[in-house]
Amino acid sequence: MSKKADKETPLMKQYNAIKAKYPDALLLFRVGDFYETFGEDAIKAAKILDIILTKRGAGSSSETELAGFPHHSLNTYLPKLVKAGCRVAICDQLEDPKQTKTIVKRGVTELVTPGVALNDEVLSSRSNNFLASVHFDNNRLGVSFLDISTGEFLTAQGNSEYIDKLLQNFNPSEVLISKQQRKEFKETFGADFNTFYLEDWVFQSDYTYELLTKHFETKSLKGFGIDDLYEGIIASGAILHYLGETQHHKLKHISAISRIAEDAYVWMDKFTIRNLELYHTNNYNGVTLLDCIDYTVSPMGARLLKRWLALPLKNIEAINQRHEVVSYFLAQPELLQKIQHYTKQVGDLERLISKVATAKISPREVIQLKNALEAIVPVKSMASKSDNESLKILGDTLHDCTLLREKIKATLNEAAPVNILKGSSIAPGVSGELDELRSLAISGKDYLDQMLERESERTGIPSLKIASNNVFGYYIEVRNTHKDKVPSEWIRKQTLVSAERYITEELKTYEAKILGAEERIMAIEQQLFSDLVLWMHDYIKPVQQNAFIVAKLDCLSGFAQLAKTQNYERPVLDESLDLDITEGRHPVIEKQLPPGEAYIANDVFLNTTSQQIIMITGPNMSGKSAILRQTALIVLLAQMGSFVPAKSARLGLVDKVFTRVGASDNISMGESTFMVEMNETASILNNISNRSLVLLDEIGRGTSTYDGISIAWAITEYLHEHPSKPKTLFATHYHELNEMSETFKRIKNFNVSVKELKDNVLFLRKLVAGGSAHSFGIHVAKMAGMPKQVISRANKMLKQLEQSHSSEKLTDTVKQLGSEMQLSFFNLDDPLLAQIKDEILETDIDTLTPVEALMKLNEIKRMLVKKKQA
Repeated sequence: MSKKADKETPLMKQYNAIKAKYPDALLLFRVGDFYETFGEDAIKAAKILDIILTKRGAGSSSETELAGFPHHSLNTYLPKLVKAGCRVAICDQLEDPKQTKTIVKRGVTELVTPGVALNDEVLSSRSNNFLASVHFDNNRLGVSFLDISTGEFLTAQGNSEYIDKLLQNFNPSEVLISKQQRKEFKETFGADFNTFYLEDWVFQSDYTYELLTKHFETKSLKGFGIDDLYEGIIASGAILHYLGETQHHKLKHISAISRIAEDAYVWMDKFTIRNLELYHTNNYNGVTLLDCIDYTVSPMGARLLKRWLALPLKNIEAINQRHEVVSYFLAQPELLQKIQHYTKQVGDLERLISKVATAKISPREVIQLKNALEAIVPVKSMASKSDNESLKILGDTLHDCTLLREKIKATLNEAAPVNILKGSSIAPGVSGELDELRSLAISGKDYLDQMLERESERTGIPSLKIASNNVFGYYIEVRNTHKDKVPSEWIRKQTLVSAERYITEELKTYEAKILGAEERIMAIEQQLFSDLVLWMHDYIKPVQQNAFIVAKLDCLSGFAQLAKTQNYERPVLDESLDLDITEGRHPVIEKQLPPGEAYIANDVFLNTTSQQIIMITGPNMSGKSAILRQTALIVLLAQMGSFVPAKSARLGLVDKVFTRVGASDNISMGESTFMVEMNETASILNNISNRSLVLLDEIGRGTSTYDGISIAWAITEYLHEHPSKPKTLFATHYHELNEMSETFKRIKNFNVSVKELKDNVLFLRKLVAGGSAHSFGIHVAKMAGMPKQVISRANKMLKQLEQSHSSEKLTDTVKQLGSEMQLSFFNLDDPLLAQIKDEILETDIDTLTPVEALMKLNEIKRMLVKKKQA
């Protein structure tokens, strides 16, 4: 044994043994009334919490850093540690220190991690806190998401692109992966996620399947519709394993697991989710679509709205049901107001019932739960009596939970405290013994008053005082002027400057009786409350169902409020392949306009027969990008069940939305802007369908002008000739692309109109037929406040360049280049011709992607250049 081990105190020996079991967690070690941290943990905790760092055993060989805080401040300090990304092991005293003569038994009662948190201060009420798990199996991946605070448990599987999209949508606080797959995860999904690595053996199919069936108490997983999700089941089982590892065993609220059905929702890749800024923005003080459309009044509704936005529907019947309810609410403003009023009172029922399952609920929160269920009663009545069938079904499905409400009302005081240890939680009449003990405790004051009067009369001391302290309990205080009258049987306990304190046998007997009563009262209250919470377990499922329905009603009434406030109209969805928007507006930009300024609305019409691709030209700042984005946002709003910012909208169901909007740069991952642009565009071209909506903004600008024009032309041609004929909006500053409409019949030119003044330009932001002549880039520079000499020089250079690169000269150059190539190719003895011929013949054009085609063309170009140089 080392010298250090010899000098280890019993407390530190116990601490080190527990810390060894949780090496990757910050250990909060309960010592008396404090949670202490030691060594490296203390240094980290002191920095994060801004508390004093001191030393234990200073100067000795066992000296170690120490930092701590009072145990009652745990809810203040724990969230700060978890939000800083720490895994926190809470080590409590497992026995009463008074009941043992040796060191107090201690153990970890909970391991709190970013993804496994039940503390209200850690959680955001309007967002889910998902723990995710990802399992790789060759080209297929499984993913699972669990919010332990609500009981929502979801799973899916698919290729890496699909899993990446889901990770973007659900934004988990923590992701579990196998140690063996950490490198693969980082290469596939980047390093932005907060990851935790589990042992490889956890991700075994037999083990994870058994964990799930044991938890749900079923023989198979067919009833949940996930039986065929091999990788998804492994990922889900790994989450349950992790909950056990983190000391979370009370999980009755996790009563089901659902499949995220890929076919049921609109496909958006991660680039689209990011480009459209649905619920995240990279701009400082940026506003997201969610910020603008969220009119929910409950935390549950806010969380569900985020899910609806992430997963817009593809089922017309389901979409129309949502639209019907929104229409009904708009036609019944009084009903809308009442539904929102009571929904607000329901609060976060979902998280309250989860606290019942995890036994982390306080008496006051049980009263809140009862009040929430009472607020549901009028909601159920109004919905059930409505003329709208969908609303009626929702009303009929709500449980009134009468027995549960009555039981809580009969058991708890309405003004129950936050902490059961504070007493007065249980209502009178629940327990005869409790009522008697309370009566004894209340009557104690009268008893002391009578005793004081009697003793004062017996001794002739007029100013006797009875009080108590923590040192020797109840005492009688006598001023020094009367101490000669003190009876001999009184025992002196303390001498003060002007008085003395005594105890008597009668006081000691009374004290024991009172203290015994108070301890017994506390024990009975805790037992009765614990019994109530356990009895409530049978109501977890119906209350969870109520929470979901109320969240749904909150979203739909929020849509009605949005439509009413922002003047949105009901869209018409059908099975056609058309997209016809009249006077569409951008929901985010519109809401940010100064008061009184109207948004310039625009019409957009697309179909697969006459106007499949709209080529939009126009200067920067004219609103090209806004038109692209608003078209996508209108489609997504419509298919998630909301009304839309337009005079009218008739939309053929869209199954995929792709955007390549704005310059997104992944230089931090070693990729240039152009490479990122090409990756995103390749993803679009490889996944389009006949119901896709494709939005492209300034494709090709990350490279030289002629390369850019060539790529943009090739991509547009590919989209036009593709059998699916995807509906496309293409905004570009390459005016040369306007010539495509002459060759390709379903490409139409439009421009965002501009009014030219003497020395300036006025952006009208109106989409009109026809191509744009030039980009007005110098006018934009002038508006930005560029120095006059720069503007003047730019204008001179523009004229020179326009003269030297006139379209006639460009055409002549192209003709000349073509002639040179023809002369070269007609030289049959040229070995280069044979080599190029072989290259072309060996290429399988049917399987060639646009990017591969460009690379092949570039290869042939290099061969020609090499030949010319030679």
